[in-house]
Amino acid sequence: MMAGRRLQALCLVLIMLSSTVAAPASAQTTDPKQPSVDNPHMHFWGTSQMDQCWTHFDRNGSDGSSQDGYGEKEFTGNGEQVDIDFTCRIQSGETFRENMYLDANSSIVIELTFQIQNADCDDQRECQDLTLTLFKGTTPVAKDSFPMNSDGDDQQINWNIPVANNMTSWNKSGEEPAIQIEFSKPGYSSASCLIFLCGGWFRFYYSDNPDNYNAEANFPVVNLTETEPGDGDGGDGLLGGAVGDSLPGFGLAAGLGALAMAAIAGSRREE
Repeated sequence: MMAGRRLQALCLVLIMLSSTVAAPASAQTTDPKQPSVDNPHMHFWGTSQMDQCWTHFDRNGSDGSSQDGYGEKEFTGNGEQVDIDFTCRIQSGETFRENMYLDANSSIVIELTFQIQNADCDDQRECQDLTLTLFKGTTPVAKDSFPMNSDGDDQQINWNIPVANNMTSWNKSGEEPAIQIEFSKPGYSSASCLIFLCGGWFRFYYSDNPDNYNAEANFPVVNLTETEPGDGDGGDGLLGGAVGDSLPGFGLAAGLGALAMAAIAGSRREE
């Protein structure tokens, strides 16, 4: 009888330990460069020449980024095309540790600030408004264009992207978000280019810019896990009656609890 009680006590201890050991805080929430419900803002960084651009979720993680708080390219030739095409991706070594899940009833909000100097379009030159493309890994999931002033003033854009069915789940190490930035318009042309500035420039502000312009993408992160179609959740792609990544360690705790109950029942029969 004493052995049975000892076994019961041991089982209860295991259950209590499982609530802390088997359900640790997610790596996403403890690493400031990883997304989480409390850390949903992806920030933008890059070099002063704008030849490299990277992102992560730590507002204070500006290491390696331009000290000016922006990247800029100048196009100083007479009438030289202001032509831009680069992509900001998750910083090397900072790919997601866990899958990222988004609220299907919300939106991704991207706020970026630019300064562009260029001439007007004509039929003789290629012309493309500022165009942003959101990638999920290597797959484009949203794209939009934004008319911009050409006078060299700072301009902020706000891009609201409703979360579609193919955006509710972003798998770790392969489907991290990336933003492609494109722009192409003529630069200024003049006979006096030897005296005055011709061509144009393109400036992209990073998240630590001195003017405190917004440079971030806000993802509506949730603690839900995606379920497969036809699994009884009504087909909404979110957690229904099943338990998954939303409760880390819950399955293990439940399993240990079942084993404990079986052991207790067995000890009572022996008594």
